[in-house]
Amino acid sequence: MGCWPHDNRLPSVSLYPDSPQVDLWPLTYTIVQYSFFVHRGIQAFAKDIVARHGRPGQQAMLFPTPRVAKRCLEFIRQRASPEITRQVGTIDFTLDRSKELSPQLKKLSSTISAVLYPQEAFPIAKQYWQHTGDGVSSRRAEFCHRLFAEGLLVPQANSNSDATTAAAKPFRGPKRYQRPGSVDDIAPKPTTTTTTAATTAAAEAAAKSVAPDEAQESNRFLEERYGRNLDLSLAQRASSAIRRRIAGAVAGDVDCAAGSKTRATTTAAAASDMHPNTRGLESLREDDVYLYPAGMNAIYNAHRALLSALDDKPSSSSDSAGGGPKPCINFGFPYVDTLKILQKFGPGGALFYGAGESSDLDDLEARLQRGERFLGLFCEFPGNPLLKCPDLARIRRLADEHGFAVVVDETIGTFANINVLRAADVVVSSLTKIFSGDSNVMGGSAVLNPEGRHYAALKRAFDDDYDDTYWPEDVVFMERNSRDFAARVDRINTNAETICDILLPHPLVKTVYYPKHNPSRPHYDAYRSPNGGYGGLLSVVFHKTAHAQAFYDALSTAKGPSLGTNFTLCSPYVLLAHYNELDWAAEFGVSPDL
Repeated sequence: MGCWPHDNRLPSVSLYPDSPQVDLWPLTYTIVQYSFFVHRGIQAFAKDIVARHGRPGQQAMLFPTPRVAKRCLEFIRQRASPEITRQVGTIDFTLDRSKELSPQLKKLSSTISAVLYPQEAFPIAKQYWQHTGDGVSSRRAEFCHRLFAEGLLVPQANSNSDATTAAAKPFRGPKRYQRPGSVDDIAPKPTTTTTTAATTAAAEAAAKSVAPDEAQESNRFLEERYGRNLDLSLAQRASSAIRRRIAGAVAGDVDCAAGSKTRATTTAAAASDMHPNTRGLESLREDDVYLYPAGMNAIYNAHRALLSALDDKPSSSSDSAGGGPKPCINFGFPYVDTLKILQKFGPGGALFYGAGESSDLDDLEARLQRGERFLGLFCEFPGNPLLKCPDLARIRRLADEHGFAVVVDETIGTFANINVLRAADVVVSSLTKIFSGDSNVMGGSAVLNPEGRHYAALKRAFDDDYDDTYWPEDVVFMERNSRDFAARVDRINTNAETICDILLPHPLVKTVYYPKHNPSRPHYDAYRSPNGGYGGLLSVVFHKTAHAQAFYDALSTAKGPSLGTNFTLCSPYVLLAHYNELDWAAEFGVSPDL
């Protein structure tokens, strides 16, 4: 079944207690706060920024660009009291070009923007961070933390707001770190700047949270490659390879190991040569695939694109739109933050069909016939945790008749099993899950349907708004991890079906949710690829809560939130994701004991 890997970048947490006598089921309450936990390397950097540039009592949330940070700032200001908003501001950091820098370092987008706020505003700032996926990755933070410690990453001129006008204080790491030496016993190479005790502190503080093998690999990457001699085209080629895999290019991946000239030529040709591909769309191009640092960031930016491209005309309806901004539709029980994005970031709000049944489509069709208009419909295929599939064919027909866009999240089904692009305008996915599998890097993607009716408008909106904030080192890890994606999916499909075969006939089991065994299977099969399976995620509900608890406690697998890992993973999903809204989830058939 696999085991829990020793890696500090896992997009999950272990639910194992310190004592084997502790009952795991109620323990989930104590770790809910960690389900959306800011990586401690990012926390360390944020703390040092506040210590040097902030005011007493302030905290910081870190973002990759000033533009993103300003969006968070505005989100806080819209929701906080006037007293708090006066204490909120941003500070943008960039490379100090007055110092001698290596050519490779100059090419990197080594920027960090910090939103500083009083601790009372943390819940609001964390909402933005969690819902949007806009925050910095741990690898970017650790790399920039080192530059900050060396004095190479400095505030931009005039970037300080009123909330961050405290005088800069000397930066000193903890005394226990103020000693020479490399964290992985690699002798430091001469640099163009002086190494300080703070440099060593930042390096060792970052390394303390990294597994030994990962630390060595990551530190060599940072110290030797990015700082000295890394060919940055490696990340560019890795990005191209990822996009081609997602597009389903049959011609093969971009070679990330061949000679640079040949490789550059191959990559340029690949941008236009995407046929044949498993998506079945001859006009699909590599630049129709957009990469993001997290799956939620792909969904958030897809929503932003819809707002930009399709919400410029007032609706004529008198109910849901009322002549104002058009709402979106969330069809089916969603991942936690998808619904929150539609509700909090769109002026039109959201119409929520949590059950995702045919009767809901009947209601939607009646609304459309009465003149109500919508911006777009968001759905998962299949959904989590009930693994239900919406009637995409009917949704597509309604969308074509009434002009709204369709955004489908294929994370759970994966494009190795299903092909939903022909029914969607945008297909989004969390690459953090099965595409990576190794659980040491995050990522997301959005694919435009070049044959969709909204393609031209959406393409302009995506291109105009796109910020490539995917940190190059994360791109390299993702490319490496995903090389055996198709083979892993085949094995996972088989394992999941086998487990279902064991659970289904058991007298203690009430329901097994899996696309192959759900009533919505015909909808899944309509978009299943010729050699596709039914995915690696399944849910089970027992007749009695006590049986669920005993089963969970006795199961000898890794336990924690996430899915799509290269090791078997189990979690009491509903307790983790909806602990404060269990009654609401139950209204849509989602049992707290699932």
